[in-house]
Amino acid sequence: MRFLQSDRLVELLEKMGVLTAEQRQFITSEAQRQRQKLARKAGRQRDRNYPDMVDIIASLNLTVAGSRRRIDDELIMRAVAKAKKLPFRKLDPLELDMGVATGTIARNFAIIHTILPLRLDNGLLEIAIYNPDSRSALSDIERTSQVKTTPVLATRSDIERIIEEFFGFQKSISAAEDQFSAVDSSVALDIGNLERYVKIGKGNELSSSDQHIKQAVNHLFHYALDQRASDIHIEPKRDVCLVRFRIDGLLHTIYSLPKAVHAALVSRLKFLARLDIAEKRRPQDGRIKIGTDGKDGRDVEIRLSTVPVSFGEKAVMRLLDSGTMFQDLGSLGFSSRDFGVYEGFMRAPHGIVLVTGPTGSGKSTTLYSTLKEISTPDKNIITVEDPVEMVHEEFNQIAVQSAIDVTFSTILRNILRQDPDIIMIGEIRDQETAAHAVQAAMTGHLVFSTLHTNDAVSSVVRLRDLGLPSFMISTTLIGCMAQRLVKTICPDCARKYTIESDELARMGFPVEPGTTVELTRGKGCRECRNTGYKGRCGVFEVLPVSAKVRTMISGGEASDAIKQVAIREGMTTLREDAWSKVKQGLTTWQEALRVTSE
Repeated sequence: MRFLQSDRLVELLEKMGVLTAEQRQFITSEAQRQRQKLARKAGRQRDRNYPDMVDIIASLNLTVAGSRRRIDDELIMRAVAKAKKLPFRKLDPLELDMGVATGTIARNFAIIHTILPLRLDNGLLEIAIYNPDSRSALSDIERTSQVKTTPVLATRSDIERIIEEFFGFQKSISAAEDQFSAVDSSVALDIGNLERYVKIGKGNELSSSDQHIKQAVNHLFHYALDQRASDIHIEPKRDVCLVRFRIDGLLHTIYSLPKAVHAALVSRLKFLARLDIAEKRRPQDGRIKIGTDGKDGRDVEIRLSTVPVSFGEKAVMRLLDSGTMFQDLGSLGFSSRDFGVYEGFMRAPHGIVLVTGPTGSGKSTTLYSTLKEISTPDKNIITVEDPVEMVHEEFNQIAVQSAIDVTFSTILRNILRQDPDIIMIGEIRDQETAAHAVQAAMTGHLVFSTLHTNDAVSSVVRLRDLGLPSFMISTTLIGCMAQRLVKTICPDCARKYTIESDELARMGFPVEPGTTVELTRGKGCRECRNTGYKGRCGVFEVLPVSAKVRTMISGGEASDAIKQVAIREGMTTLREDAWSKVKQGLTTWQEALRVTSE
């Protein structure tokens, strides 16, 4: 660590243009004071090498001359890597092999030397190091593992974080596997396969209350939130248990665990969700609420679903973060025109507002954010949901329970006696629910609900199909909004490029033929896991029911005719709104085409 502890690092950074002469002088004068400050703050939690000069410089919040780029540990270590002719690696846990990381060296060795094995390929072990002078540690690994090593430089924070995550999780899983492996092998051969169900539940399964399993489940929750996952999948296979996260709409395989711990993991989750742990033959649904630690501590709702599959019980958890479910409406992706129209829906005294789209299109986020926006102490807001996705104390939320005949329609028969101002119905599924919704709107209530239709105008057709008379639809309907979610381009690797307009025209985009169009796409980087996308935003089609549209609905006009009139009156279609976001550089034309194809 001598180089990273010395003034030679400061000299190197000045020579490479990271620091100015004035910044170097400032660092030299403040180094001792800042070192003592950081050491006092860390207490005994850090090793004797902390803080080094990298920590001191990064903590001073300096910026690169002529830019707003902060001089942080990554920028410093990239400069060191360049000077030492070593590759630099921004570590992404999803790309690392946990077996190699935890099986090659001991945890204490990794911590002492701030070192982490990354991958083993054809007898060559790639190792992330923090100290460029770690040659002796690499030699020890080569001698004990009988492999050649190739070092890459990484930040201390990346290495320490992954050491804590990987070694802690692996320790819990290994201990749980060892405990279960102690049972009779004839029983432990396959704990999850439905074909051997009769051999399950003899008291030999690993207890779901075991401390190792508790730690493993807690790690999964924290890791999923850290990676911005929307879903966690725990899938039993013939010989292993796969853990996968859905991030920005795509599934990533995170861990391949020993099959012996699968049943205990699922049992722990079922215990937390108050489900029947002994029942493994039927699907079950439950919910868990967890609280996170730290300054940004928050509560997260988790919906758990278990189903029996070929090799055991598959568990899927939907993570519902209040920061995601309750957003500022202006940040969802509305154009100024659409936002103005939708605000008009929200301020209406009574009527029905319908939000449409397929599963996973963001309807729940839009409705929850809407209710949060219009919620005031003088309003009684009642929701009817199947199930309640996010509990919020400002709303009176009712959960559908079909087993005891508490359905959308039966709740709506009695809901008006609760003196509501605003009603949110999770979904209009049948004629009776639709009729009660219309009745509530006609008696002076503002009703929000969802339908599964492809576009906004099709909502009218869907209500007719459910048996509602056209005159009742035209009397109560305020507006309809269709929406989709598109993946947004990663800002860290966004690049401009040109494309022939004729190619876009063939895809149905409104462009002038015979020209070139400048668009944006993501090149792919560590921040977006080389996908080119990071995050999602909404694409909307907002249909206000004007006097002309109301007359057409009442007269039973076809949806195509209504759509044409709405477009003439200023409605932006889903394809047009998606294309607008492509031109703004928010998403790609491929994403726009994917979500707006008929």
